[in-house]
Formats: sequence, structure tokens, C-alpha cells
Amino acid sequence: MSLDRFGRNINYLRISLTDKCNLRCVYCMPEDMTFRPRAELMQDDEIDRLVQLFAGLGFRKIRLTGGEPTVRHNVVDIVRRIAHTPGIETVAMTTNGLLLDKLARPLADAGLKRVNISIDTLNPEKFNKITRWGKVEDVWTGIESTQQAGLEVKLNAVVVRNYNDKEDVVDLARLTLAHPWQVRFIEMMPFGDVADFQQAGIVSQAELMTTISAELGPLSPVNNGELDGEAQLYRLDGAPGTIGFISSVTQPFCASCTRVRLTADGRLRLCLLREKEVDLLTPLRDGATNDDLKAIIEDGIWWKPWGHKLEEHIIPLNRVMSEIGG
Repeated sequence: MSLDRFGRNINYLRISLTDKCNLRCVYCMPEDMTFRPRAELMQDDEIDRLVQLFAGLGFRKIRLTGGEPTVRHNVVDIVRRIAHTPGIETVAMTTNGLLLDKLARPLADAGLKRVNISIDTLNPEKFNKITRWGKVEDVWTGIESTQQAGLEVKLNAVVVRNYNDKEDVVDLARLTLAHPWQVRFIEMMPFGDVADFQQAGIVSQAELMTTISAELGPLSPVNNGELDGEAQLYRLDGAPGTIGFISSVTQPFCASCTRVRLTADGRLRLCLLREKEVDLLTPLRDGATNDDLKAIIEDGIWWKPWGHKLEEHIIPLNRVMSEIGG
């Protein structure tokens, strides 16, 4: 068990497999984003070793992120090795879905259990505008392939004011009336060079709930309002699916946080919205023993911050979202 100084049991690791992506979403990175050389990022054997160490420290859930994790070479083999690591109970992935038509079945066979697919609007023109390059039809094909592969499906929508905060939200929420999916609306979070745009585009949970209820009827809380991970869940009357709200900025859930992040360049990021990181890749490459690395990890987790400082106008500037892994 890995406890921080606030008594939280930290047992959930999000691993960024790459900083690269095959889209350029306006809230995530600049269109002319420069990515790191491959040699600066964790290699397959380095990921394997760190996963084994985290499992030995009580971590039970791994989520693979990016950039876009499906563009990582050998992603299916990476999933297979993680899924067969003693102590790891669940392997999940967050993806834009563009490559799932080919990868969903192999990933499921390798041991992947859950997939969160990003889809910010069902409108083709708006989707292309938000992602700069993408086609929503390709994402929908990926969603269908994921279902056919037997994977649990959640849909993630980052809501951006004046982009997709009205009818697009309603269209996505309406999907829960026909599908047993969790559709999750995520507040935009400020990072790096695009922080000003992100802050200006935040749409609160209360505003989204009002928009949805006005068109589709009242939303009833699920599980007595208890969080499902980081999402507060609601259900429309008669819907097989649920609607989740992840309100990291306006309604932070720091008391229940159980996660840390491993960036693609091997740094343990202790809070998504704080800059403090612990370098694991350098000591690993310098010959640190497993005991040395465990001690570095445990010390870092102990000092995990309580939460963000956005209310004090402290914004993380050292990375954009694609370099962290969400």
C-alpha cells in the first residue's frame, strides 16, 4: 500500500505511452506541436520494469494514455505484459478512437478491459474544427469496434465554451438513452502555452446540467451522488447509460484522489494540475536498483500535493496536456 501524507491510498497509475498524437485538439496542444525524440521517452523494457515496481507497491489499476496511446509501436504487446503483471487487476486506456477499428479486438485479447474514447461532438464540421484534423465518422467506427470486442465503453467530451457547450452536449447526453455507456463531460483545465484559451473556455457542471435538463428532462443522481472515480454520475429517466461530470476546476475531488501519472519521459507527476514531478527514468538508466527506485517512488507519493492551486491563480506551465497523459 502506498500512502501519502494525507492518508490517501495511491493505487492507480496513468502511464503516458507517447507524447505524440494523430490529432491536434485546440484545448490540448498547438497545431505545430514539436514532440520529443523517441530516445528521450520510456522504452518498452523500462515501462515493464516500472509497472512491476508500482505493482509491488500496491498499485492495482493502470490506465494507458498519450498523446494518443494507440500510435505507440507494440501497444498490444505492452498491454499484454502489463495485464499479466502480478498484482495488476485492471488495464484501461484513454484514446481518441481513430485506430480502434483495427486494434480493439487485439487489445481486448491482450487483456485490456475498459476504453475511454474522446468524442467532443457528433457534428462532423465542429469535430474537425475542435480536432483540426479529425473525422467524427472514424471515431464512431472505433466505438462500434470497441463494443464488438466486448470492452467496457465510456465516452469523454471536453466541453469548450462557444465550441460544443450547447446542442453538442445535448446530442452526446442523448446517447445514454439508447446505449449502456457512460458519457462524461470534462471541464477544460489550464496548462502551459494554451492556458489562457483554456481558462476562457471553462463551462461549469451546473451550466451543463441546466442545458441537458432543459432538452432531455431531469437528471437523477446515481449512487447517492458518490463519485465513480472522478465522475459524478446522473441518469436520464429510463436511460440504460449514465452521464458523468468531471469538474476538476470548479468542484475538485482531491480528498478521493488515488492516482499519479507517469509521463512518457519517465517522470512521476503527482497531481495533474501541479508542476511537481519526480524523475524516475534518469536513475533507472543510471543503474538504480529496484529498491532504490521504490524508495524514490514512495518518497514522491508521500509528498503528493492535496490538490491544485487554480483558485490562487497558480497554473501549471511546464507541460501541455498531451505531455502529461490526462
